[in-house]
Amino acid sequence: MTTTETKPTTAGAEARQAGDLVRVEGLRVTFPGAARPAVDGVSLAVGPGECVALVGESGSGKSVTSRSLIGLAGARARVAARTLEVAGADASGYRERQWRAVRGRQVAMVFQDALTALDPLRTVGAEIAEAARPHGGAGRDGTAARVVELLTEVGVPEPEARRTQYPHQLSGGLRQRALIASALAAGAPLLVADEPTTALDAIVQAQILRLLGRLKDEGRGLLLVSHDLAVVAQLADRVLVLRQGEAVESGEARRVLSAPEHPYTRMLLAAVPSGRPAARRPGSSAASGPDTGSDTGSDTGSDTDSGSGEPPVLAGRGLVKSFAPGGPRALDEVAFTLRAGEALGVVGESGSGKTTLARVAMGLTRPDAGEVLLHGRPWSALPERQRRPARPAVQFVQQDPYASADPRFTVARIVGEGLPGLRRAERARRSAELLAQVGLPAELLDRRPHQLSGGQRQRVAIARALATGPEVLVCDEPVSALDVSVQAQVLELLDRLRRETGIALLFITHDLAVVRQVAERVLIMRGGSVVEEGDTERIFTAPAHPYTRALLDAVLRLPPGTAGDARGTGHESERAGGHDGEHEHITKWEK
Repeated sequence: MTTTETKPTTAGAEARQAGDLVRVEGLRVTFPGAARPAVDGVSLAVGPGECVALVGESGSGKSVTSRSLIGLAGARARVAARTLEVAGADASGYRERQWRAVRGRQVAMVFQDALTALDPLRTVGAEIAEAARPHGGAGRDGTAARVVELLTEVGVPEPEARRTQYPHQLSGGLRQRALIASALAAGAPLLVADEPTTALDAIVQAQILRLLGRLKDEGRGLLLVSHDLAVVAQLADRVLVLRQGEAVESGEARRVLSAPEHPYTRMLLAAVPSGRPAARRPGSSAASGPDTGSDTGSDTGSDTDSGSGEPPVLAGRGLVKSFAPGGPRALDEVAFTLRAGEALGVVGESGSGKTTLARVAMGLTRPDAGEVLLHGRPWSALPERQRRPARPAVQFVQQDPYASADPRFTVARIVGEGLPGLRRAERARRSAELLAQVGLPAELLDRRPHQLSGGQRQRVAIARALATGPEVLVCDEPVSALDVSVQAQVLELLDRLRRETGIALLFITHDLAVVRQVAERVLIMRGGSVVEEGDTERIFTAPAHPYTRALLDAVLRLPPGTAGDARGTGHESERAGGHDGEHEHITKWEK
C-alpha cells in the first residue's frame, strides 16, 4: 500500500501541469532488511505525447520506480510518496483491486524479461488477445485479426503462424516483440517500457522505435527505462538520471546528454561502446593474413592455425539444422573457425540462426549435417558421455540469465557449480573472487536470481561460465541486459581474459558497436545462412552484401555534442547519408 510522507523534493523533481498521465513526488520505496531505500525521493511526471526516460546503472532504482507507479513494486515493498496520481486520480491509497483496473486500461507495461512476463502455457496469440478483451479492445470475432495486426505492427514475421506458438518456441527478439504487442493491445494512454529494445537487432529496434515515436505523436505518454543512451536520445523529451535510488540529474534530454552537469551522468556517457576496432591478437586470422572479403559463407576453415601448426580451438563445417521435417533451416551450410585468443562475432536479426549456432557449437544441439571440431577432434558427433569430460573447456553465457539459472539456488551455489572438488571455505573465497571479476559484491552470494536486477543476473551467469577456466566462451548476447558502465566493465574483463589466458570468444550480439569493439572477425547471418564474413573493419567500412549495409544503416548514434558523438560504427555510407533511406536512424535532434 502507498502512504504519504513529508520529504524535501530531490534533484530532478519537476512539477507538471494538470492533465499528466502520471505524477509522483517524493517517491520512496524500501524493502525489509535492505541497508538503504531502493528509491529515495524521486519525482517525475509524464504528460500526453511526451517521453520521460529513466537512466542509470543496474540497481539504481529504475525498474523499481517504474513498477511502483502501477502497484507492482512487490508484496513486501513499502511505497511512500507525497503525491502519486495516475490518470488524474489519487492512487496513493490504492489496493490491488484498484490497481488491476488501472493496469492495461490506463497504463500498460513492457517488462524487461519477456520469457518470465509471458505465460509459458499459452500461445502468444492468446496472451495478446487476453490483453485486448477486458479493456474494450477487439471483440471476440475480430480478436484473431487484431492479434495478427499487432504482431505485424511490431515487426513479427509470419504473424499468422507465430500467434499459435508458445514463448519457448520463439527467439528472444520475437518474444520481446510479442510482449510489446500485448502491451499495446488495450490502447492504454501511458506505456511504461522497461528496456523494450534490449533483445532486438538494429533493424527491428529501429522499427520499434518508429512505432513508439508514432504512439507519442498520437498523444500517448511513454515512461522509458533504458541503459541504451542512443535509444534515449531518439525518443526522450526529458531524462531523469538515477544513482543508488536517488535522482542526481534531470532535465530536457538534449541538455542532459549534451551538457551533463553531474559527474555520474558524464561517466555514463563516457562508457557508451566506442565502436573502435578490436585490438588484434597474436595469431588471430585478421593478424595473420589478408581478408578475403568473402560474402558467400564458404569458408570451411583450415585444419591448422596459420603460423603455429595447431588446429583451431573450435571449428564448424557445413552445419545444417532444422527443427521440423521439411521446415526452414535454422542453419544452412554454416562454417566457422575460432582460434585461441580470438574473438569471432556473429551478427544477424532475431531468428537468423545465431543462438542455434551457439548451441551447436556447445554440443547442446546436434546438427543434422556437418560437424563441430574441438582442437581438430570430433566434438558435436560425440555421445554426451564422451563429451562430458571436455565440457569445462567450452562454456556458455546464455541470452536469458533468469531462465538459465535454477530459481531455488543462491548465487553461491550457481557459481560454485563450476568449482567442484573444493572445500566449502575455498569455494566461497573463489566464488567471491569471480563475482569481483564481473563487478559484483560478495554480499550477493546469499541471494537468489529473483532478488537480483537483470544486469546482476547476467554478470552472475558470466562468473559461472568463468569458474571452470574455459578455453572457449560461447557468449549469446552476454552484455545485452547491462547498463553502459557495467557493459564496458564486462567487455574490458573479457578483453583482459583473452590477453592473459588466450581464451577464445564466439560472441553473438545484435549490438554492432559492441561487436566492432570486441571481434577481429565477424559472420553476418540471415535466415540460417552466412551472407557475409571476414575482417570486422573491412565489413564495417566496405560491406559487400545489401543485408549487411541495411544492418549498419539501422544503427542508432548519439547526436552531435554528446560525449559519444564520435562513437559511431564508422560505416562509410553513414557519413555519406546511407544507402537507400529505408532504415531511418537519424535522431530528432539531427533532423
